Amino acid sequence: MEGLQTFLNSAAGFFQNGGIFMWFILGVWGFGLAIVLERFKNLSSVYDVDGPSFMNELQRYILSNDIQGAIRVCSGSKSALAKVLKSGLKRSNQNTEQIQNAIDATALEVIPKLERRLNWISLNANISTLLGLLGTIQGLIESFSAVATADPSQKGELLAMGIAKAMNTTALGLSAAIILMVLHTFLSNKSEKITNEIDEFSVKLLDMLGTKKVNE
Repeated sequence: MEGLQTFLNSAAGFFQNGGIFMWFILGVWGFGLAIVLERFKNLSSVYDVDGPSFMNELQRYILSNDIQGAIRVCSGSKSALAKVLKSGLKRSNQNTEQIQNAIDATALEVIPKLERRLNWISLNANISTLLGLLGTIQGLIESFSAVATADPSQKGELLAMGIAKAMNTTALGLSAAIILMVLHTFLSNKSEKITNEIDEFSVKLLDMLGTKKVNE
């Protein structure tokens, strides 16, 4: 408990010594993390699905000539892949071009939702870095301005306070930026994985439906 109290006191002192730009960085960081949480929730639990397993399940219905069963499987999932494949299955009795058009139209609707607001995370990372640098410049300006007019006995103390403010804002700005950049990369990879599965399994669905028609 004593260690936690010491840590909190150190953090409070670090934050207070950084000046007003610490609040701006904290606000930008918090906004970025809120977007991260929203995107993570949607990309992980709403739009994503185990693509190979999902496709294997559909394949069993399609090869059994139970297209309605495959459509019901897609209807039971909120994932982006299920939505795209469902649009193709609904046109399974039409020609390949019409099935492809349905898949492409749905993909164009779904894929932008996967990438929504991801650019805001990288923007907030850049803003955090720039605010940290701006706070550094402000701290240095205040330091040298104070030293220039201060009593010689106080110059060292004033200079140290200004440099502390400069370094603290830089540290917080870079910390926020690094964390947001790492999370942005993770979410971008997640979005790309879902998009790649849509492309891959849409082609497999077209192939299966085409083979089924030939066999008929």
